Amino acid sequence: MKKPVTGTKAMVVSPHHLATAAGARVLERGGNAFDAAVAVSACLAVVYPHMTGVGGDAFFLSYHASDGEVRAYNASGRSGAGATIEAFADVESIPTRGPRSAVTVPGMVDGWYAVQNRYGRLTFAGVLEPAISYASEGFPMSPDQYEHTKQHAAMLGEQPTTAEIYMPGGRTIPAGERFVQSKLAATLSTIAEKGRDGFYRGEVAEEIARFLQAEGGLLTVEDFAAHGGEWVEPIRGSYRGYDIYQVPPNSQGFTGIMALQILEQFDLTAMGHGSYEYYHVLTEALKQSFRDRNRYLTDPAFSAVPLDRLLSKEYAAELAASIKKDAAADINSQPVGSDTAYAAVVDEDGNAVSFIQSLYFEFGSGVVAGNTGVLLQNRGSFFSLDPNHINRLEPRKRTFHTLMPAMACLNGKPGFLYGTQGGEGQPQTQTLMLTRMIDFGMNPQQAVSEPRFVWGRTWGAPTQELKLEGRISEETAERLEKAGHLVRRLPDFDGIMGHAHAIAINKDGLLSGGADPRCDGSAIGW
Repeated sequence: MKKPVTGTKAMVVSPHHLATAAGARVLERGGNAFDAAVAVSACLAVVYPHMTGVGGDAFFLSYHASDGEVRAYNASGRSGAGATIEAFADVESIPTRGPRSAVTVPGMVDGWYAVQNRYGRLTFAGVLEPAISYASEGFPMSPDQYEHTKQHAAMLGEQPTTAEIYMPGGRTIPAGERFVQSKLAATLSTIAEKGRDGFYRGEVAEEIARFLQAEGGLLTVEDFAAHGGEWVEPIRGSYRGYDIYQVPPNSQGFTGIMALQILEQFDLTAMGHGSYEYYHVLTEALKQSFRDRNRYLTDPAFSAVPLDRLLSKEYAAELAASIKKDAAADINSQPVGSDTAYAAVVDEDGNAVSFIQSLYFEFGSGVVAGNTGVLLQNRGSFFSLDPNHINRLEPRKRTFHTLMPAMACLNGKPGFLYGTQGGEGQPQTQTLMLTRMIDFGMNPQQAVSEPRFVWGRTWGAPTQELKLEGRISEETAERLEKAGHLVRRLPDFDGIMGHAHAIAINKDGLLSGGADPRCDGSAIGW
């Protein structure tokens, strides 16, 4: 098994080795964790364009060594002023691809500027330089991007502006061949020069809005100008002495806290890692949290989410008592997007950033907006057109969001930064990773490499399967099936499990990083 990367001063983990390296270079140039996080995030928007991009959203969870505070930034976009249920009267649901699926303003650029401008040491242009370089000069096409491009070739070929970049000449660029995004480089250069206004005001916003309006989309220049992310108070729970931090709604982060607090009622160590009991109780705890998530999660500015009750220990004990040791609960799931990129940075001063970003589906809406090179997200397609639904479409509203970076602190300092790609799989894999590190003493690399499961309904699937990687024992799989789980076996390492990464910081301040072997990522520490 791959060994963890260790260090005494700094650590960077991400799902693409070029982005990880960019973060490390920024730290070596005198930048701090906030500079490096933005550099990594911007590079991922270039070198992992099937999973994330300038046209998407992000959430940042950060620890500030100067005052010992954990802070969060919500860089998710709101729907446009014209985004009403009536605007989609001709369809049963919001399209998941095409110009009409781009319902929300991309929030990530605002997040970059907010985090770096407030807490970074370097210039904003300086931390964006690696991303601009990879966009203008190109980089070797990653195996993961190649596979996703091949899989979605027909969709990518539908829009001329998209095909020109991702399917040049109608061909899928092979892994290892240079992939250039000159138009995106120009947009990033404008952002580097003008800051967030370079994206939300001026020629870039005008070109995106012009293109969308011509193609039947909803977003306008006024929608871009009106956008603003916000610093928010993280939500907090606890697990076996650790304070667990997540981003508040509209993120699904509270499910990660709920599941852990339910599991705190059980002795996982006695169950044994890899046992039927371990996988069963984790699955059941997560299903309990999903039930409440589906009932309440939306933009809290439009409908209150009862976090006081959901995150209480009393409620966790109540839910834990409802779990049957030999029977799977019948709880309905809903398909949610899976494309995401999670990364984390710790610097030598002790600052730490856990962050995640996404286009929602692979390649988002599938629409590159005009000559900007920006691939727009389709996150807003998750809004419901049912006027009675908690997550119904309304103007200037944030949708139910799967993105959820996590941090676990011990005695007021970060102990673990962790997260993953994978839509509904995010709280599931987070829970697996943290219980492995806390209850079973695994290092971050082992925690992300060990076999995983994911429960729920994926897009187009009629059933709610419990997918198990092949390294989970036959005995465990058979017992799970006997308990009522709809088990499906997968290869030993399967990308559907998501790309997870983690950093651990021990009581002596020593660092250990783990990058998922299921992706093109890496950890760099020193």
